[in-house]
Amino acid sequence: MLNPSDLSQFVPLSDLSAAALAQACQLGKVLTLNAGQEVFARKATDTLSYYLLSGEVVLDAEDGKLPLRIVAGAPSARSALSRQRPRGHRCHAASQCQLVVFSEDDLDHLLARDQATAYEVTEYEGDDPQWMFDLLRNPAFEKLPPANLNQLFARFQPLSLSAGACVIRQGDAGTDYYLIRSGRARVSRMTAGALPITLAELGPGQGFGEEALISGEPRNASIEMLTDGQLMRLSAADFHALLKTSLVSQVDVLQAGRMVKEGAQMVDVRLESEFATGSLRGSINIPLYLLRLKVATLDRTKPCILICQSGRRSSAAAFLLAQRGFDVRVLSGGLDSLGEAH
Repeated sequence: MLNPSDLSQFVPLSDLSAAALAQACQLGKVLTLNAGQEVFARKATDTLSYYLLSGEVVLDAEDGKLPLRIVAGAPSARSALSRQRPRGHRCHAASQCQLVVFSEDDLDHLLARDQATAYEVTEYEGDDPQWMFDLLRNPAFEKLPPANLNQLFARFQPLSLSAGACVIRQGDAGTDYYLIRSGRARVSRMTAGALPITLAELGPGQGFGEEALISGEPRNASIEMLTDGQLMRLSAADFHALLKTSLVSQVDVLQAGRMVKEGAQMVDVRLESEFATGSLRGSINIPLYLLRLKVATLDRTKPCILICQSGRRSSAAAFLLAQRGFDVRVLSGGLDSLGEAH
């Protein structure tokens, strides 16, 4: 397993904050090679960064000149090996060695997020930046532009609550979005028989409250704190400006049709009674209020096209699924835009 001290010797990882460096340890993969094994070929166009942890490698430009020997711990080993593309050298192990490999895209995202949040960590959070990086592991927030992250962290307001506190009550109007910084909360919904059913339990880094903000409808579930904890609250206006616009993508019916032919799944998030009156052929029905409970029934490897009557509920569903790592699209205008075609 990688440790921050393993990575802090490398450029530009040495400039990461402690929280980001800990996250880099999870992103890097350790590669062990024996003498003579190839790391990469000259003229390769891969998108990986290799750093030498131990042992020795040879970089050969294959131009008749003396190859370069790179020894772990030496100044020449601080940078990624032969970073230019296509690669200017063939690289092979001169002894048994270990390298750490990063996707350049993952590394660039991490560097951008770390730099984007640096001043907020100092100004708003003092010596406790970890919650920000817990949040940024959320797949949805990885898609946010750095400028949005700057404003986002500045506008969150902390809210400390005790176990048993009701944060959101089913039926109320939506005014705020919440992220859990510490503690745990329960999502429940009252049924027709006045018996609550638990839809989900949420922990640090997870959010709630987006459904009512996006759809404009009353809260469709209640949220109660299971433990003492701290929430970070974002106003509806800031939620729409900084989060919704960046995370909810739309497609028209022709684009949706092409995606379905390529394997996308269609999910109708209207109520069961609405779905029974008709929907797009091949779609499945998971009402928005049950989506947290039934998210495990969806295939994460396939894009999701979300459908409702107008597009409002499917936009809320898209935000919820994006937080869980799904590739999601909303059918623009919903079924209303299709007239009688569906």
